[in-house]
Amino acid sequence: MLKDKKRILLIEDNPQDQSIVTSALEYEGYEVLVATTGEDGLSILEREQPNLIILDLILPGIDGLEVCRQIRAHYDLPVIMLTAKDDELDMVVGLEVGADDYITKPFSVREFVARVRALLRRAVTSERTAAHEQHLSFPGLEIDLPAHSVEVNGEQVHLTPKEFDLLYFLASEAGTVFTRQEIIRKVWGYESASGDLRTVDTHIKRLRTKLEESFEVPWRIGTVWGVGYRFQLSQWPPHE
Repeated sequence: MLKDKKRILLIEDNPQDQSIVTSALEYEGYEVLVATTGEDGLSILEREQPNLIILDLILPGIDGLEVCRQIRAHYDLPVIMLTAKDDELDMVVGLEVGADDYITKPFSVREFVARVRALLRRAVTSERTAAHEQHLSFPGLEIDLPAHSVEVNGEQVHLTPKEFDLLYFLASEAGTVFTRQEIIRKVWGYESASGDLRTVDTHIKRLRTKLEESFEVPWRIGTVWGVGYRFQLSQWPPHE
């Protein structure tokens, strides 16, 4: 059992999937709250304040994508998108509206629980880091850890929790090239199968859109072809 029992909200209308997920998480010591519609899920979220949300893509009423948008408009807790669709477009859209991770049914229960544990652990680690660190500063970029906020050229930019974690990780190791596997391990907190690496690419794309394409900045998140990604100042010699 977990000493500090975490509460997880499962928004899923399929009884069999509800049973599998609930049993697995309760066995690990988590408290599971269950909603069968997006509307009920949002209501429980507001009332119960869970630590993490597992959200099915296809729901009666408002679908999982809209639920995720509404969650991200008001909350910073981790969200895992759960769906039977094995479609890259669905995965990309789910991540773009703010999901932190994406799991396709059928899935390994062990892998599923590992991802839940990793996201909860990363959330706690981010809070502890923010409590001790102040900020990272680059020309035209301020990353405030206690506030979990980012300013570009003096303008605040909204990032999802995982976008913030990714930016902070790369910026705190400016100039260092990380493979996608290393980024998954360091930022998401678990070892990844090759298919999960698209999560990194999608989050990198979102950061570039929000930060680099919207502002004149002397830095960028660079791609080192055949290797991975790094945060770099523009005056650094390119090696791509």
